[in-house]
Amino acid sequence: MKLTISKENYLKAIAEAAAEGEVVITASLARWLQVSPAAATMALQRLKRDKLVQLTKEGRVSLTGDGRRIAERVLYRHHLIERMLSEVFGMEWYKVHDEAEQLEHAVSEAFEARLREVLGPGTACPHGSIVGADSPGDRRKRGWMLLSDVQEPSDLVVVSVYERDRRLLEFLENLGLRPGVGFRWLSQNYDETMVLLVAELTIQLGRPAAQRIWVKAAALSFPL
Repeated sequence: MKLTISKENYLKAIAEAAAEGEVVITASLARWLQVSPAAATMALQRLKRDKLVQLTKEGRVSLTGDGRRIAERVLYRHHLIERMLSEVFGMEWYKVHDEAEQLEHAVSEAFEARLREVLGPGTACPHGSIVGADSPGDRRKRGWMLLSDVQEPSDLVVVSVYERDRRLLEFLENLGLRPGVGFRWLSQNYDETMVLLVAELTIQLGRPAAQRIWVKAAALSFPL
């Protein structure tokens, strides 16, 4: 079996989509990878032939043991590269995902080992995501919640942001919302936009963006 960059991308996307709580079918995978449904169908047939994925009669896609091992390896290297770009080279947090997407396939085992040695045992990437499977259920067990689920005034901290949308990341950066930032949830308007106090500035955030941000209760209150 020849393992190509395309196969690695599909396997990683299946793992990522499942971790986000999506039902993985051909259509959702095509949307996730921004390819045509026909291209996704052909790729899945090749992966099935190589015994890297399983397809149910209903069209649901899941990884086999071998497929999951490959996906987890690529995800881990992506994670290491993001940390390297941020912690070693000082690249802005909202830029590192796109760079890591290009570099993750070129990492050798020797370089991966060196990165682990240099970076140490940290678990979170610059977007707050931990390496490995981390479903919405896992996050809620840790006391995290989606910002869109908050219903009453409270002091919160951003812990993780959906990293696969560069425009969203740049938008949040301009608002001062990034992992590790504390803020106060003030209210919600009729149109479901939220009013937040961030670094003494009052901002409004729409529900589509709030659904991509994980938060947790702040240990300390933030003064008004």
